[in-house]
Amino acid sequence: MSTSDPSAERPRDNFIYDIIDEDLEHGTYDGRVVTRFPPEPNGYLHIGHAKSIVLNFGIKHDYADRADTRCHLRFDDTNPDTESTEYVESIKEAVQWLGYDWEEHEYHASDYFEQFYQYAVTLIEQGDAYVDSLSEEEIREYRGTVDEPGTPSPYRDRSVEENLELFRKMRDGEFDDGEHVLRAKIDMSSPHMIMRDPLLFRIKHAHHYRRGDEWCIYPMYDYAHPLEDAIENITHSLCTLEFDNNRRVYDWVMEHCLDENELPSRPRQYEFNRLNLGYTVMSKTKLRHLIEEDLVGGWDDPRLPTISGLRRRGVPPSAIRSFCRTVGVTRSQSRVQIGHFEHALRDDLNAKAPRVMAVLDPLKVVATNVDADAVDWIDANHWPRDIDKDETRPVPFTREFYIERDDFREDPPEDFIRLAPGREVRLRHAYFFTCEEVVRDEDGVVTELRGTIDPETRDSTAPDGRSPEGTLHWVSAAHGLPFEARLYDRLFEVPDPDARDEHFTEFLNPDSLNVRQGVLEPAVRDLEADQRVQFERQGYFWPDPEASRPDALVYNQIVPLRDTWGEDEDGLTQEELARRRRAKEQRKQEQRRRSLDGKTDPAEHLDDAQRDRFDRFHDELGIDREDAATIAGNGALAGFFEQALAHYDAPVPVANWTVNELLGRLQDQTVADLPFGPDAFAELVRLVDTEFISTRGGDAVLDALLEDGGSPERIVDDRGLRQVDDTEALRPTVQSVLDDHPDEVSRYRDGKKGLIGFFMGQVMDATDGAASPELARELLQQELDPSA
Repeated sequence: MSTSDPSAERPRDNFIYDIIDEDLEHGTYDGRVVTRFPPEPNGYLHIGHAKSIVLNFGIKHDYADRADTRCHLRFDDTNPDTESTEYVESIKEAVQWLGYDWEEHEYHASDYFEQFYQYAVTLIEQGDAYVDSLSEEEIREYRGTVDEPGTPSPYRDRSVEENLELFRKMRDGEFDDGEHVLRAKIDMSSPHMIMRDPLLFRIKHAHHYRRGDEWCIYPMYDYAHPLEDAIENITHSLCTLEFDNNRRVYDWVMEHCLDENELPSRPRQYEFNRLNLGYTVMSKTKLRHLIEEDLVGGWDDPRLPTISGLRRRGVPPSAIRSFCRTVGVTRSQSRVQIGHFEHALRDDLNAKAPRVMAVLDPLKVVATNVDADAVDWIDANHWPRDIDKDETRPVPFTREFYIERDDFREDPPEDFIRLAPGREVRLRHAYFFTCEEVVRDEDGVVTELRGTIDPETRDSTAPDGRSPEGTLHWVSAAHGLPFEARLYDRLFEVPDPDARDEHFTEFLNPDSLNVRQGVLEPAVRDLEADQRVQFERQGYFWPDPEASRPDALVYNQIVPLRDTWGEDEDGLTQEELARRRRAKEQRKQEQRRRSLDGKTDPAEHLDDAQRDRFDRFHDELGIDREDAATIAGNGALAGFFEQALAHYDAPVPVANWTVNELLGRLQDQTVADLPFGPDAFAELVRLVDTEFISTRGGDAVLDALLEDGGSPERIVDDRGLRQVDDTEALRPTVQSVLDDHPDEVSRYRDGKKGLIGFFMGQVMDATDGAASPELARELLQQELDPSA
C-alpha cells in the first residue's frame, strides 16, 4: 500500500502500538517486529477477521521504517474434520483483496506436526506431561468446578517410560478415537480451570487435507499456538480477548518447551477487543447455519458480513481498512454500531463514485409542451461542487421521462416538498416542471402524470429567481436503460440477535433484500464495467460481478445515502429511553409549529452559505434534516461540529449529541463560552458510540465537562464510569438485583418475559450506567433461566 492510502495513517486508540514502541526503545527483539494472521481454514473470513488482518499486516507497514518487519499468513489447520483447501484459497484471496501481501511467509500448522510431537516427548521426559486414559466425560468431572478443586487422574503418575510408550502407540494408530489423550501436568487445584492439566494431543482418525492419513493424533490449539509462534520467531502474538485466559497455557508451554537461551526473546501474547458489529452475526457456525438452511444465498451473499459477501456487494477494500483502523484496539469489549461502518463506506465512496440518475420505482411523466421526437442533451456534472473533479456526462431530456413513484403525492402531507397536482418542482440538471393532470387505470392506480416544463429554466435555474422547494431525479423514457436494483438492508432487525431468548434466526429482517426493476441513465455505458456509482438521492451502487451483463444490468446497493434506522436503543434503561423520546417529541412539536407557521422545510430560513452546509450535512453525511438545519444555521455551532468531526469522524452520533445534548445545555451561552473544545466533545461521543461508556455515563461526563472542562477519559476513570464488561465483576450485581426483587423473578419465570427490561434498568442503576448492556442481559438470562 502507498503511504497516501488513508488506512496508512497510524490508528487511534491502539495500545498494541504503545507496546511495540516500548519494545523497540528497549531493544527487546533486536529491532524485529514480527506478527502473524493465523486463521483456521474452516470457513470464509468475515469483517471481524478483517480487523485482525488490518492490525497485523498494518503493523508490518507502519513500522517498516523503524524495524525489521514482516507478517506471516499462517493456517491453523489442526482439526482435519472441518478444514479444506477451498477455505485456504478463500482466505488467501480475501487477504490479497484487502490489499496485503505475506510475500514468502505462508505457513501451516500442519508443517510442524513432527516438531509438535517431539516437543511433547520432551515434556513427557521432563515429567511435565502424561497420557491420560479417562473418557472425555470423566476428564470433565475430575476437573472440578470454579469453587472446588479438581481431582488428579488415576493415570497422572504413570512413569515416563509408560507415557512415552503409550504416546508412541497413539501416534502409530494403535488406539481408537478418545481412548487416550496427552495432558500437561500442571495443577489440578489451580483457581484457573484452564490450568488443571489441559489437553495437549487427542486421537483423531481423520483425513487431513494436506497431510492425508499420515497422522492420527492432532495437537490442541493451546499447545500448538505458542509453538507455532516460537518456531516462526514471532515477536507479538495478537489474539482477541476470548483468549485472555488461554495466555496462562501459552506462557506455560513457552517456559517448559523452550531452553533458557530462547526465553528472553520468546513471543508474547497480547489480547485486544474483537470487532462486534451490530445487526449481524459473526460466528462461523451461525453463518454456516444461515447458508445451509438457504436463508441466504451462500458465503458471498451481499447481506453477510463475510469478506466475499462485502466484496460482491461492492464495498471497497480501502473502506474496510480505514474502518478497522478507526474503531480502536483496546482491552474493553464493545459492539460497534453498524451506522459507523456505513459512514466509513460513504466517506470512502464519496470521492470515488461519479453521480448518475436512476429511478428504482418508475412513474411515467409526460411534458406536453415538448415535441415527441425532441432530445435535449444536457451536460451534467458527474461530481458535486465540493469535489475537485470536472467530469461531465450527457443526459438526454425527452418528452416522456420517469420519476420515483414516491416522489408524487396526490394529497400530500404538510411537510411533503416533492411533486403534487398544481405544484412546480425542479428536475435535477434540467427544467422546472408543473404537474397539471393525473392519469389512472381502471383500478384507480396512478399510471401517468402530465404537465409542462418552463423552457426558461434549463439547467434548473429561473430568470426571475424563483426556486421550487423540491428537486427530483429522473430518467428519459426513450433513452433510459432497464436494470435490476438489489437493495440490501441490515440482515437482522435487532442490534444483537445472539443476546435474545429466541433462536437468532427469529430476528432475520424480512426486508433485507428488495429487488426493483428500474431505469438508469445511459451515461453508465461510458463508465468502467465495475465502476462504483452514486445514484443521486438513492445511495451507492455497483454492477453485480456475477449477475450483471451488458444486456441485463444488475446493480447492488452498497450503502444508502443516509441511515434510516435511527438511534440504537438496545439495552438502554427506561430512564434513558424516556429522555430520548422526550427529545424526539420536542423536535416533532417544533416541526409542527414550523408547519403551522408555513415553514415546512427546516432549511427554508437558511441563507445560501448555510444552505450549502445543510445540503452537505444532510445529503453527504446522512444527518437528519432537522439536526442538519439546526447546526448549519448557527455558524459557531457548525464550526464546532466540523472541528469535532475532524477528531471523531462519525457524523450522525456527533450531530445527535450536538443537537440533543450539548445545545440544550448551552441555554444562553455559545460554544465559544464552553470550558472544553471540540476535541474533548468528540472524545466523549467516541466513548459512548463505541460503548466504552453507556449513554448515561456520557451524560455524566458531559455535565462534568460543562462544569470544569478536562479530559473525558480521565473523568470516566475518576468517576468509575468505564463500562463493566467483566463477567465475574458484574455477576454479583446481577445476583443482588434478583435477590432484591423476588416477586418480579417469579413473574418472569411464570412467563412475563418483558420484565427483562425492568431487570436491565435495575442493573444499570446499580452500576450508575456502567454495566455492558449485552453482558448484563446475558447474565440475567443465565440466572433467570438456569435450564436454558
